[in-house]
Amino acid sequence: MTSRELVAKTIRGENTTGITPVYGWVFANLEAQLSEKFGSVAAFEDHYKFDMAHIFGGPSPFNMEEMNKIKAAGEELTPDIVLQYAMNPVDNMADYQNIVEGLEHHGKQRDRFCYLQTNGIFECVNGVFGIEDHLCNMLLYTDEMAEIYARLAQWNKQFALNAIELGVDMIHVSDDWGAQRSLLFSKELLRELIYPNHKVTCDAVKQAGAFLSMHSDGCVMDALDVICELGYDVIHPWQETAGMDYQVYLDKYSDKFGILGGLCIQSTLGFGDYAKVESEIKRVFELLKGKRWMFCTTHFVQDHCSIDELCFAYDLAVKLARG
Repeated sequence: MTSRELVAKTIRGENTTGITPVYGWVFANLEAQLSEKFGSVAAFEDHYKFDMAHIFGGPSPFNMEEMNKIKAAGEELTPDIVLQYAMNPVDNMADYQNIVEGLEHHGKQRDRFCYLQTNGIFECVNGVFGIEDHLCNMLLYTDEMAEIYARLAQWNKQFALNAIELGVDMIHVSDDWGAQRSLLFSKELLRELIYPNHKVTCDAVKQAGAFLSMHSDGCVMDALDVICELGYDVIHPWQETAGMDYQVYLDKYSDKFGILGGLCIQSTLGFGDYAKVESEIKRVFELLKGKRWMFCTTHFVQDHCSIDELCFAYDLAVKLARG
């Protein structure tokens, strides 16, 4: 069975091999360190025979060059001003070259399951306004924000469909909804503004036959039913440090979606406590092995993590996943 097949079966709840897929978010902060020890990040991924690949690339939706000029001039960037600018083109396939190259390396040459980072509705717009102003705008300019989200939803939909046509296995929607103990906004705003615009992309991806995953930092317990309704196949991560108990997943949601995660960057990896790394990895494997679960870090490994500690963690994880 190939890595791509293993991950697909795991997401569907059809993995009877006893093998857990393995992956990790390692390249963003550790490229220099990994290259020194292994020769490259790709060599590290090959060493541990990662089953998945997190692909980045493609065009960006908003004309940030013009909007940043407004900010630089000391003017307030309000939703009505943003609506004066057209979205950037989404169908210029030259902008997808990084995706094509990633699919060649990971998908065609190594037969890994490839998922593509894509925009959600909330997190992406934080880049336009800043998170504080964005949250205020949701209440003060509700109609204008609804129009911004609607335009972004159509752009996201086409971006996802373009990527699926190129061969992406799963659309990975990054849309941080969670604070440390709750959502960043009310459940009412989630239903009114966020949900319908996520649904545009979610429905299109499912109709196209691809998998669909959701990334959010923090606690999204109050959004789990919405996430299920939208049809997400995978959540990354399931953040215990934000009050998300794995037992809730096992009792209520394990038949609805899978989890990508298990190795906490906030509390476990990167602090030099090898005994805790070992005990936590073993604990999570005891809870989740054989379930709809792919072992992965909860976020990008931070640069205070030594390569020796990273390798210690993955030596153990691979042994437990494939042994």
